[in-house]
Amino acid sequence: MKYPAFRTIALLVVFGLIVVSVRSAARAEDLRRLAFQDPAEAGIDFLIQGEYTGTIVEPYGRPQHVGLQIVARGGGEFEALFFPGGLPGAGADTDNSASLAGAMDGEAAYLEGDGRGVVADGYQATVYDSTGNELGQLEKTYRVSPTLGAPPPRGAIVLFDGQSTENLNNARVTEEGLLEMGPTTAMPVEDFYLHVEFRLPFMPYARGQGRGNSGIYIQRRYEVQILDSFGLAALFDGSGSLYRQQAADVNAALPPLTWQTFDIWFRAPRWDDEENKQENARITVLMNGIPIHVDREVIDKTGAGRPEGLEPLPILFQDHRCPVRFQNLWIVMGEVPPPLLAPEPVERVRPRRACFPILRRVIQRLRACRR
Repeated sequence: MKYPAFRTIALLVVFGLIVVSVRSAARAEDLRRLAFQDPAEAGIDFLIQGEYTGTIVEPYGRPQHVGLQIVARGGGEFEALFFPGGLPGAGADTDNSASLAGAMDGEAAYLEGDGRGVVADGYQATVYDSTGNELGQLEKTYRVSPTLGAPPPRGAIVLFDGQSTENLNNARVTEEGLLEMGPTTAMPVEDFYLHVEFRLPFMPYARGQGRGNSGIYIQRRYEVQILDSFGLAALFDGSGSLYRQQAADVNAALPPLTWQTFDIWFRAPRWDDEENKQENARITVLMNGIPIHVDREVIDKTGAGRPEGLEPLPILFQDHRCPVRFQNLWIVMGEVPPPLLAPEPVERVRPRRACFPILRRVIQRLRACRR
């Protein structure tokens, strides 16, 4: 009589473990999908996360300008990248960046790695060496894209201005007057210049492609990836990449809940009368005013894009189940020449002159022409 009772107890224990496992998995999935749209509700992890810049002095060394990007990973845990020279796109030596990791302790986050320690409270970050000597303090900084709020030029087609959606299909507008992900342009496109402003949610527990994912699908074939890749290296499936085909030259992503911009110049493939491709598509992209693709050849459709073909298709603002928002969208049809951009890596720019890298290069080219 004991064995049936024991079997019943064992089955109940197994069933209980399965229930606990299922509930734990559901809880983990809920955390991964947790998305904040309001900084006031995002908590102290969001306050700590962000960009810090300043000057440190190593023992027996000279003052050095540095940048720090701290990324919240949920539950009071953090990762960070430490850059000599400044922030990415503004002087950073990305080849010699260092990784740090840590967690909240009281009202500050403590991170360490590569022989350094950092204490950050959301306003300042103090840097220490391995023996505890203070090397310097970095200030929290908030970069703003120089093309944010750019007005549509004469001849542009306004796709979304906060109200009208007549040039979009399947458009949904929030109560705040922001465009949700998922619409397509009402017209097919070939050559164009497109201005896009987007805001990513804060999803601290999400990882990889589940963290603030969307994309600009040109002709529903070629994707310029939208993703919360803040504080990461430039990846072939990361923010600003030609998805899984070509990484951005520099990861110019800003923290989530910051309005960011893409300015995209696209030249469609050229075909002969027998529908043989004669020239690949070409693309130039500024992300937050920083060149990430300069006259780059797009060799084929990207990722899950539709196959290349002679027929032009519309632009899709991808819905990847993350609450990404858009504003101020407009497009200029036709072959619009992109600005004069130097192809060398942006991170080589000297930090104190990095505020207006595009304007400086244009001025340099104009001066060269006058000579």
